[in-house]
Amino acid sequence: MIIILKPEIDPAGSEVQQILNSLHYYQGIQTRISGVTGKERKVLEIYVIGDTSRIPDEEIERLPGVERVVRVSKKYRLIGRHRDDLEGLRFEYNGLVFDQDSFHIFAGLCAVDRPENVEAMFKALAQYGISTSRMGAYKPRTNPYSFQGHGRKCLPWLFELAGKYGIKCIAMEVTKEVHIEEIYEELERAGRPTGVMLQIGTRNAQNFELLKAVGSQVEFPVLYKRGMGITLEESLNACEYIASEGNRNIIFCLRGVKTNLGDPHRNLVDFAHVPVVKGLTRLPVCVDPTHSVGRRSKAPDGIEEIFHIAAQGVISGANAILVEFHPRPQEALCDGPQALTLEELPHFLEDMRLVRETYLARKALAQKYGSLKESEVLRGMPLSSACAL
Repeated sequence: MIIILKPEIDPAGSEVQQILNSLHYYQGIQTRISGVTGKERKVLEIYVIGDTSRIPDEEIERLPGVERVVRVSKKYRLIGRHRDDLEGLRFEYNGLVFDQDSFHIFAGLCAVDRPENVEAMFKALAQYGISTSRMGAYKPRTNPYSFQGHGRKCLPWLFELAGKYGIKCIAMEVTKEVHIEEIYEELERAGRPTGVMLQIGTRNAQNFELLKAVGSQVEFPVLYKRGMGITLEESLNACEYIASEGNRNIIFCLRGVKTNLGDPHRNLVDFAHVPVVKGLTRLPVCVDPTHSVGRRSKAPDGIEEIFHIAAQGVISGANAILVEFHPRPQEALCDGPQALTLEELPHFLEDMRLVRETYLARKALAQKYGSLKESEVLRGMPLSSACAL
């Protein structure tokens, strides 16, 4: 059960205490208060966990300060949508807004290597007005002898360069709890010239202790990558783990699933799940075309396959793209063959702009025909007749 409070209610006020007292009358009930920022306003929500079947909605809705009561399913209590009119989760970080209507491109190196390559990437992004990037300092690899990332030692100059070029947020994978502490300490030491979004990679999709760790801190938002070999439901439950610890500033990222049915691509592209995830949850949704495709190859129409796959996600309503670029892919220490080049950056950005505009036009068209259908139903006239007129 979710109890949505009226906008003017003070979380420390008497109304909230009265509601909590009423709820705790029922044994086995736990409550959690959370401030939720929606598209149009910020509201307080009280989450009621336990057997709520004995709690009458009408009794709670009559209490001072209550706007309405929403019954929730057992799945995704905190991140789930539950009802169409329940607003999506919206959060701001370092001057950027993330929700189910926003759009960002996190372009950068899979693994941080040399300062000159990082600077070239940041400089190119700044030239085109992009203030979000991806940079891997900690890299879990399938082969124990492969490059594992520079780790903490690269963070000081990485953060300094990000600040120099106005990069506001870097998506950075963490593989254990100590990495969160290292990032926080180095950001503080550098004077916070940029921001970091903690990335949970697909190999840690069900590392529940790591999920709890990123969820129990609210300093950094979290970008969670779907597990490569688990179901969508299992991945969404993993996000619920993060949210249940207190941090709901989460972006859910689709990155393809591991099955040979996707050959010759690295993974089977799962971007048809963009609208599914947006319907099941209130989270923004990201797509990673680089790891889905896993190679640089042009289609017969002259368009890179990675461009095509990214467009599939954006045309479905994705709110972010996580994509690899490298100034010198042949020198990259990780996944160089699948990285796009800086020469391709303006083409990619313009292509994604066109696709995003098309998605917004499609959305407006759906709203137009949805309104038309509703108005004709109210008038008792079949939609087909109205169109014929």
